[in-house]
Amino acid sequence: MKEQTKLVTTGRHPERYSGLVNTPVFRGSTILHQSMAEWEDKKKRRAADEHGASTYGRFGTPTHHALEEAVAELEGGFRSQVYPSGLAACATALTSLLSAGDHVLLTDSAYSPTRGFLTRVLGRFGVEVTIYDPTVGAGIEANIRPNTRVIYVESPGSETFEIQDIPAIAAAAHRHGAKVVMDNTWGTPLFFKPFQHGVDVSIQAATKYIVGHSDAMLGIVTCTEETWPLIKRTTQDLGQTAGPDDIYLALRGVRTMNVRLRQHWKAGVEVATWLENRPEVEKVLHPALPSHPGHELWKRDFLGACGLFAMVLKPASPAAVEAFIDSLQLFGIGVSWGGYESLIIPFNPSGDRVAAKWPYTGQALRLHIGLEDPADLIADLEHGFETLKHADPQLLAV
Repeated sequence: MKEQTKLVTTGRHPERYSGLVNTPVFRGSTILHQSMAEWEDKKKRRAADEHGASTYGRFGTPTHHALEEAVAELEGGFRSQVYPSGLAACATALTSLLSAGDHVLLTDSAYSPTRGFLTRVLGRFGVEVTIYDPTVGAGIEANIRPNTRVIYVESPGSETFEIQDIPAIAAAAHRHGAKVVMDNTWGTPLFFKPFQHGVDVSIQAATKYIVGHSDAMLGIVTCTEETWPLIKRTTQDLGQTAGPDDIYLALRGVRTMNVRLRQHWKAGVEVATWLENRPEVEKVLHPALPSHPGHELWKRDFLGACGLFAMVLKPASPAAVEAFIDSLQLFGIGVSWGGYESLIIPFNPSGDRVAAKWPYTGQALRLHIGLEDPADLIADLEHGFETLKHADPQLLAV
């Protein structure tokens, strides 16, 4: 089936629920069994990892299983597991694959809470972490040690949008027995197929584009058949689960992902292209633009782009940047993204970078382009730039 058809059909079983189009919200902890024979049979089925077999709410309900089935099929993996947040998904996946004395290679462009979990939490338990340049590609092999168990990738990079050569990194990792764990939230299950490019474990912050409406927190980990038992066991050992109401919202979001993401993609490129021609802007960091350093890799490996990118302003006073942001009417100030609304937030990666120096001095801003008309968003930004220039007289000559 085509992707758009999969989005509508996968994970749905109306015949099981009196013909209901959507899988109902199953709220529950206790699951009753009619006899000891049924109880023993269900335990055996769960031990055999039969999909949908559950003896207790923490192991999932039909609502959970519907989302897991849908995302696993869309990403092309073996099985998926849901979590209460994207960070919970990242933390559990890494905990599943790493032990004391192991070494992990972490891209310098990773989501900062993931870096914090590795260094502050797993580091306390004897896991070694080495930060690498996200643009290293096949050169990653020089950093692999005998005890390297995981290479963690995120493409594009969080905030800074470097595109990584995932197939080259995966080939090097597998030559040395290491697993590749990827944060695929930007690519989504639609625009990057991780398992076709050698990834062993793919993570989605489903809070973003899968939910799509800024009203639920969720994470999802999708695995190969080899990595699934480790992920499943650790998930259960840590008591990780997610609420069925949030999962229902994610299932609703899955059905409209194709139309939403194509609008995010189109509008994002339109706004980013306009920003490239603004005299106040030093650089636009959007992988789908030909000016992006990783554009060719993006064209080779990705099937589309979402609405998230960054720009760097030419040097301006902090007060002028603040005036610029505050003048915007259609861009909210918020740290999440992937919903229907546009967002903007300032960032500065300079202090966090270890292996890849941040080359810009002006203020960096991350933008999420929502589902508003791009002409209105451009008009809002244009008004913001006028405010910026009048707040910093040196920019009036730009």
